Amino acid sequence: MRFRPFPVEEVIHVLCFDVSEEELRDGLKPSDTQRLHIHNAYLDPLGWTGHPNFTVQQFNLKDLTDLVKQTSQPKPAMLVIDSLSWMLRHMTPPAVCQTLQQLRKGGAVRAVIALLHTDMHQRGTVGSVCHLATSLISVAPGVKGNEAVAKITKRSKSGKVIQNEEIFCITEDLTVTMLSKPCHAETKTNNTEEEQADPTANLTFNLRLSDAELEAKQKLTLPFVFSNEKKTALLHPGPGSGRILYEPDANDDYDQEDPDDDLDV
Repeated sequence: MRFRPFPVEEVIHVLCFDVSEEELRDGLKPSDTQRLHIHNAYLDPLGWTGHPNFTVQQFNLKDLTDLVKQTSQPKPAMLVIDSLSWMLRHMTPPAVCQTLQQLRKGGAVRAVIALLHTDMHQRGTVGSVCHLATSLISVAPGVKGNEAVAKITKRSKSGKVIQNEEIFCITEDLTVTMLSKPCHAETKTNNTEEEQADPTANLTFNLRLSDAELEAKQKLTLPFVFSNEKKTALLHPGPGSGRILYEPDANDDYDQEDPDDDLDV
């Protein structure tokens, strides 16, 4: 299985920070480079020479929109950022995330593909950037020297999350070839066994009751639970039971609104 290239009519703008334009074009076919619009920020990413092609400070909605609209195309273009770590090292993470969010809603760019070196940033910064993405691909070394494992996470508009793993390799002509999927049969079996395991099996005390203990528990009368016989005896007292009878005196002046009116307070 091989990745299919982008459609021929697709216009791609590339912001080069990590590699030079020559290195990026090296190995690509002339037909592929014709639709690439490379903005070389590799030589002067911070604008120290005074005549930069593209700088970190231009990573905002207005400058990026003007940059993309310089080329006439009928459809929104695709923006590739290599890499986003340059912006996060010289700009605040909220500003970078705001620009990415505005690009998604602006309309000038159809999609944004960005490379991020996660080992260069704090976990919170990486999480904030990844939260904006609809698809994430994390690459890790494979078992063999020429193989790598890609962990893919896709988020749909409905909120559904799909995760997958693929083993791939890159040939000398920069073709990405899918080899197979990692085998997780043993892991799934172990997880099933752990879920079915009894957590009370190795306790030093018994949480279960035998039939005799269960019967004794059901016959036990709790001290504050009245039986029907006891309720009847309390509600209908028999002869000889004590009673308190109170007859109001004529001098009693009881005010229901102020029961303590007779107190000298």
